[in-house]
Amino acid sequence: MQQAIRTTFVCAVLALSATLVNAQHSTHAGQTKPAQKDAQNHHDGVNQRGDHAMGFSHEKTTHHFLLSSNGGVIQVEANQPEDTVSRDQIRQHLRHIAKKFAAGDFDAPMFIHAQTPPGVPVMQRLKTEIKYEFEEMERGARVLISTRNTEAIKAINEFLRFQIKDHQTGDSGEVEKQPN
Repeated sequence: MQQAIRTTFVCAVLALSATLVNAQHSTHAGQTKPAQKDAQNHHDGVNQRGDHAMGFSHEKTTHHFLLSSNGGVIQVEANQPEDTVSRDQIRQHLRHIAKKFAAGDFDAPMFIHAQTPPGVPVMQRLKTEIKYEFEEMERGARVLISTRNTEAIKAINEFLRFQIKDHQTGDSGEVEKQPN
């Protein structure tokens, strides 16, 4: 009987020790995991909401957000040259976005990112000083954003840098020469 009690006691101590070691390991090793999981969940949400709002798949297309000395560019292209469905959906979406942004309507990016992107309040306030020019490209389209207002340029650049980060495009975020 005493042997059974000792064995039970030893097993209980070992189980408790293992639980404490695992808890310490999980807490220590998992310190960055919740943040990584939150970031991945956010990015997945951006992609899902983006696919819904834009009308085309982020997996079949490539976004670029380029900064220029007078504003910047939103550019989207189909990954495959023969994917005319995505190309046409991109063109439809960016044509619509150019009109909406010109009117100060940024509901689409606010929905996609589940927040108001940096720069948007200033871009809305200075909407009459910002030009949004839609332009077709071979595999998609782009919106050229330009202004002479330095406050608006700063806001546009903030907005585009946020897009680069949230869409994880890998674009530099540095001011480049305006595309032709």
